[in-house]
Amino acid sequence: MPLLKVKFDLPKRVKLAQGLWLMYWLAVMAGILIFSLGLFFKIELRKRSEMMDNNESHFVPNLLILVGLAACGLNVFGGKVCHDSLDAMKFIKWKPMVKGYLLGCFAFNIVLFVTALLCFCMQFQLYFALAEGLKNGIKYYKDTDTPGRCFMKRTLDMTQIEFRCCGNNNFRDWFEVQWISNRYLDFSNDEVKDRVLSNVEGKYLMESVPFSCCNPGSPRPCIQHQLTNNSAHYDYDHHTEELNIWTRGCRESLVAYYGGMMNSIGGLVLLYIMLEAAVMVGLQYLTTSLETMADPECPESPSEGWLLEKSVKETVTDVIAKIKSMTGLANQVGEGEEAVATVS
Repeated sequence: MPLLKVKFDLPKRVKLAQGLWLMYWLAVMAGILIFSLGLFFKIELRKRSEMMDNNESHFVPNLLILVGLAACGLNVFGGKVCHDSLDAMKFIKWKPMVKGYLLGCFAFNIVLFVTALLCFCMQFQLYFALAEGLKNGIKYYKDTDTPGRCFMKRTLDMTQIEFRCCGNNNFRDWFEVQWISNRYLDFSNDEVKDRVLSNVEGKYLMESVPFSCCNPGSPRPCIQHQLTNNSAHYDYDHHTEELNIWTRGCRESLVAYYGGMMNSIGGLVLLYIMLEAAVMVGLQYLTTSLETMADPECPESPSEGWLLEKSVKETVTDVIAKIKSMTGLANQVGEGEEAVATVS
């Protein structure tokens, strides 16, 4: 017995076809939006790729771009089928393709669901990629004349200014590395020599941060050197006073930015899956109602449409039986080939 059977007449079929046509074009617009968001996400990742220690982070935006393009193609096809369904003679050429098309849409929805899950899960991967990438970025900040690292300083400065952050975890990360190149240090100066000689690795370390860590909203001129030395500045206590540099780490800021973006895209993909499921159900009713018309040559003849030709249990049993028969046939073919090879 058919599942969720509905009776149709000509006005109902026309309304259903027109409604599905509009929904398919809405799905095309949503596909374009997913494609655009994937492209935007990829550009945003590429802008700061120097600070990420994992090239695989581009897998999700690439997947979004592909599913966005596929969604446009699939829904344009569905819209054409709905448009031609108003004419029984035109619909005949699409009839053999509809079942395969619906199966393809079902498989595509599974891919979309996996894509949405990856969007939600990618922020964990991004967290570790940024942790290592930012650590290396701070380490190579001074290497403005080294091939492959020439723009690291600019990228890191622009990131700290744009995201109002400082360092990897916090501003103290700058205390642990030499971020001023030796070419800008006067080694004839006793203070510079003492600072370098006092370090085991011969690095020029200081309790300072780059200018890009400064908070322009602070009323006091930026204190970016000797941050923990209270005596070096008038009326200053770094323990109690709010520092006039950004205290939030860039890893936290970037993960929040990209995480919000990925959560929004993942939510949109889930909404798109619901839209896709709705048009699949509508198309199933439309095609079955056209196939069961009492008189195919009379457009006004009544018909019936259904979601499944049999009950859910019977449908699942049939699918399993078909899979088993296909598997058995494949095994027989494999055994036959092995027997032929043995005889030879």
